[in-house]
Amino acid sequence: MRGVVGAWILVTFFFMAQAQGARLKDLVNVDGVRSNQLVGYGLVVGLNGTGDGDQTKFTVQSVVNMLERFGIKVDRQQVKLKNVAAVMVTAELPPFVRQGQRIDVLVSSIGDAKSLQGGTLLMTPLRGPDGKVYALAQGPVSIGGFAASGAGGSVQKNHPTVGRVPSGALVEREVPVHFSNKGVLRLSFRETDFTTVARASEVINAFLGGPFATPLDGRTISLVVPSKYRHRVVQLLADIGDLSVEPDVPARVVIDERTGTVVMGENVRISTVAIAHGNLSVQIKEGAAVSQPPPFSGGSTVVVPQTEIKAKEEKARLVVLQEGASVGELVRALNAVGATPRDLIAIFQAIKAAGALQAELIIM
Repeated sequence: MRGVVGAWILVTFFFMAQAQGARLKDLVNVDGVRSNQLVGYGLVVGLNGTGDGDQTKFTVQSVVNMLERFGIKVDRQQVKLKNVAAVMVTAELPPFVRQGQRIDVLVSSIGDAKSLQGGTLLMTPLRGPDGKVYALAQGPVSIGGFAASGAGGSVQKNHPTVGRVPSGALVEREVPVHFSNKGVLRLSFRETDFTTVARASEVINAFLGGPFATPLDGRTISLVVPSKYRHRVVQLLADIGDLSVEPDVPARVVIDERTGTVVMGENVRISTVAIAHGNLSVQIKEGAAVSQPPPFSGGSTVVVPQTEIKAKEEKARLVVLQEGASVGELVRALNAVGATPRDLIAIFQAIKAAGALQAELIIM
């Protein structure tokens, strides 16, 4: 575990008042409403000598194939490119996007190009997992930085081999999603928790005035569309999306050993346990002394090492936590023994090993 000055932070979350509810739309996803990933292979041209080198054979082959489609035949052995870079183009196709709308694309070099600054992405088909083309991407690449180098040094800002083309892809194919004729919806929670699912079902049924919502498991609710919302499913989702649901938070203690961050949930409880904390510091000081023999003794001058060791042990203070102690009581107790964030990591691990920590301990 590394110690970084100023990086040891203790973050403790506990609520003195009743927890506030969250909107249902912020907790769940509706089955069928999802994004789709697109990917394509393309060329970025117009670079100022920062493109792929001669060793990147697939870039040369791609350029030759492109020129042949335009009716220009060239010898591959004589093609030397510095202003072209082979790239992978990725995009996310949002739900309900329509033909003719535009989406952003991400352009990433796959060769040995030094920078995509000032380049233009040529028309690139973007395909889905089914192999069909859903969008066409083209346009100037923006890297949000720069890279420059000379014989004696270089300077770089951001990552010059990855860029974006804002609104650079034109949607050519839609992903069909039909909502108006659905009789049953499935609401999937982003976090698994039986209590939260049960509470959400009760809130939905109270709003709709009947047993329309049924919990299926710790993450899914089956929602029957009421008769008054037939062919108005969008309005149903809009109405229940603003309902307030109080999510249940699992008891967890999360420790990031790299930064010394400790995060505790409000439901963390401690069984009866005694905590003793003390520090032992050892200081070793090395030095050297010169040993000079008496005159005419026949001896030689030597260097004699000298070591000075000091050990100091601080008095350990004992704190007893009663069963069911809350996060606030735990924090006050650890502060009383003078524990630092570095010490808290070892203390929590010891409490968990003793079986007194009634929470899940997660070490990142």
